Amino acid sequence: MADSSERAAFREVLPKQGLLFTEQTPIPVLCKPKIMPMKSVTLEKLETMQREAQEAVKRQEEEQKLQGGMI
Repeated sequence: MADSSERAAFREVLPKQGLLFTEQTPIPVLCKPKIMPMKSVTLEKLETMQREAQEAVKRQEEEQKLQGGMI
């Protein structure tokens, strides 16, 4: 009985004129995957700088050995 009395108290009203608004819930949108480099540009530059520095040190050591052997 309580159910029928609640229906009488709350009557559904649908507008016949005017604007009707509905809320849209945002849904995730999948986009194309972006190809990321394995190493960043900065890391590659740093590695090349280190490699060049090591090569320069090796060259200097070889030059010192050659000069030391000549004297």
